Amino acid sequence: MFCRNQTARATVARGSALEMEIRRGKFRKSVFLDTSQDSDIQKKIDHEIRMRDGACKLLAACSQKDQTLEAAKSLQTCSTRIMAYMSELQRMKEAQVMQKVPRRSSDAGPMDDRLPCKGKVAISDLRIPLMWKDTEYFKNKGELHRCAVFCLLQLGGEIFDTEMVIVDRTLTDICFDNTIVFNEASPGFDLRVELYSCCSEDDYSAGSTPRKLASKLSSSLGRSAGKKLRAAMEPGPCSPVSNGGATPLLLPVPSVPGPKYHLLAHTTLSLSHAQDSFRTHDLTISGNEECSYWLPLYGSMCCRLAAQPHCMTQQMMSGCLKVKQLGGDPQSWTKVYAVLKGTSLFCYHQQEDVEANVEPACTIAINKETRIRASEKDPHSKVQNICISNHYGGEEVTHTLTTDSREDTHRWMEAFWQHFYDMSLWKQCCDDLMKIELPSPRKPAPLTPKQGSLYHEMAPLATPSCEGLLLQENAVSAEIRALLSSYYNDSY
Repeated sequence: MFCRNQTARATVARGSALEMEIRRGKFRKSVFLDTSQDSDIQKKIDHEIRMRDGACKLLAACSQKDQTLEAAKSLQTCSTRIMAYMSELQRMKEAQVMQKVPRRSSDAGPMDDRLPCKGKVAISDLRIPLMWKDTEYFKNKGELHRCAVFCLLQLGGEIFDTEMVIVDRTLTDICFDNTIVFNEASPGFDLRVELYSCCSEDDYSAGSTPRKLASKLSSSLGRSAGKKLRAAMEPGPCSPVSNGGATPLLLPVPSVPGPKYHLLAHTTLSLSHAQDSFRTHDLTISGNEECSYWLPLYGSMCCRLAAQPHCMTQQMMSGCLKVKQLGGDPQSWTKVYAVLKGTSLFCYHQQEDVEANVEPACTIAINKETRIRASEKDPHSKVQNICISNHYGGEEVTHTLTTDSREDTHRWMEAFWQHFYDMSLWKQCCDDLMKIELPSPRKPAPLTPKQGSLYHEMAPLATPSCEGLLLQENAVSAEIRALLSSYYNDSY
């Protein structure tokens, strides 16, 4: 127990030290730019801080409830992403240190340097059943309780969110129609699903913004103290300035009046949950009936979790081979262009047939039951044959292949071993290709906004230069993106 607590304290200390050094601007880009991936995360942090700063300003200025809830949702999403990217930086820093530590030869196994292929993981048809009391649902008695809810989904450094849904006792399920796809998942992935809730019945009118509040307090506290308070509450210091080439300063989020989302429930899904069907998973519920954001969850979540490893969808190896005809002349060989993909080795007459989608001349099964070996070297040949054996109806069938050089034989054998390694880790996802439906594009924003809304007042300020960047973010609705665009226009 002592060792476990000591390890936990050390981990927390490392994370706190990293955050403090980032805030003080001590981490220069030269520290993290050992790889291009480090630079990408730096840019992501910079972008999310801008989004967070814009959401803070927007939340303080919103006058309509739906816009306020969307802005608060954006603020919650940006804050979660920033913390996730900081954790990713911490892991990269530790990995860079470990790479510099020499390993003993006895510690290295034969498969230590082999890495599994990545893959796509998609979650869709997300349903969370509710369990209302009979008096509330059937008899429609009691106070009508409404909450705004959405889900955050995180896999590694990728974080996505669903649309916001208003929930009351007229609904039996919380339904999210989003199809969310993670493109760089490893077979040991952990997909965390978090359900956030906020009571939508309270009055969230901004009243006076923090800037106006600071002005009032400055006159009451005196010129000197009021100036310091105004500087502390001004949203400007959170802006992600270049800081002389250093990582943006991660200052605390300004305290802005408005709705606050709370974690209502969560669960973690892994490779074992991936099936080509709709399944139910347990939820861990936070909070209780005394919380304003509480909803009577049944304690489970239904969804479809599918995974497509790259070894099932991409060409893992291709090149020219010679195939010995089965049951024919032992010296009869056919030259083919072979492609290793999924659970098959496709053999085409020529390379052009692959791009033309022509049916392969023959197909050799490559699955978990396949046995592949390099035959003994023929004394009259400079290369080894590759023998691929499969069982069909209780009978073993062996295809014999050969290459033009010993080097080609070695490359093909390495590709086969890597393929078997990938299939052994991705498990049931390599039995059959699971179907992933790409998410449909979002509907464009209405051309005629509602009269009197904040969108109507600020949208004309949006600049086309920001649209390309903002449309890639699914953290906010079309209206919120336009409002944040206006903020960026004022900032640059």
